[in-house]
Formats: sequence, structure tokens, C-alpha cells
Amino acid sequence: MRCRRWVWTLLGTALSVVIAVVALWPVYVRPRTDPPAPADAILVLGGAHDGREQLGLRLARAGYAPRVVFSNPYTDSAMMNRICHGGYSFEVLCFDPAPRTTRGEGRALARLAWADEWRRVIVVTFTPHVARARYILGKCWDGELLFAEHRPDLSVARWAYDYAYQSAGFVKAFFEDC
Repeated sequence: MRCRRWVWTLLGTALSVVIAVVALWPVYVRPRTDPPAPADAILVLGGAHDGREQLGLRLARAGYAPRVVFSNPYTDSAMMNRICHGGYSFEVLCFDPAPRTTRGEGRALARLAWADEWRRVIVVTFTPHVARARYILGKCWDGELLFAEHRPDLSVARWAYDYAYQSAGFVKAFFEDC
């Protein structure tokens, strides 16, 4: 009897995990992104140095925006020091968000966009973060947000972590304003 209950519990748990993975697949693995279009700025959100910085710079080099704005919440990053102080044919701005979260990045976006009258911004982040970033930044600024994703090669364990982390972040963001 005890063994049977354990098997049913295990099967129920496995089925729940499968349902969650399938249901959240379009949110975290294949989020809605947008084709790049001319914009007032490109905003690169902070996180792992996983290639998103290079994608933001490539979009600016391709002429999609006259400036790239980098969230720089890092204490000491040689890569960000090079980017923030490098010589480019376009403007590069770096800021330390307060708080050092997507919410802080949204607040900074709203301030910069309001001051310079931006109407459209291309936002660059990594795949599992796109949907949550769209939700949070949309609460902070009512301009047009186009999302470009850097699609890193993530392990199954990292995908599982990001499913849980991004889901918890959505719950938290639901109860917060900008």
C-alpha cells in the first residue's frame, strides 16, 4: 500500500512537471520577440555576460539606433569597463540600476526615455528573461518596446533553474508597481 502511494505521488509529480514545462515553453523557451526596427535607443539588460552585450552593439552598428544603453550592475567587470569607455560611432551610456533588478532597469528606462522623448526602444536580454522583462518594463514605460533575444546554449539544469526563477520573478512583479 505504501509503495503504491509513493508510485502515484511520483507519477503525479512527474506529470505536473511535464505540464508546467509544456505550458511555459512559449513563455521561457520561445518567447515573442520582435524584428529590429529603427528606434531611439537599444537597452541591454544586465545579467550574465552571455553575448547580449555584443548583440546590442551589433544592432547599433547596423544602424537601428543612435545609442546603446547598458545596465551595468556589476561591481568590477572588465568587459563592461571596455564597453562603457570604448570609442564607438554611436553613443554608449551605462548606468547602475536602483534596485539592481529588472524593475530598476525599467525605472532607468522610464527616466531616460522621458528626458529624451524616446518613443521606441529595442530591449536586449537572454531568452528565458524576455517575457518577464517585457511585463516589467511595460509597467514602467508606455513607449514601444521591441525585444531582441540572445539565445545562449543552456543546460537542462539551467533551463530548470530559469523556469523556477523567472516564474517566481513574475509572481513578485505582479504585486509590484514600477
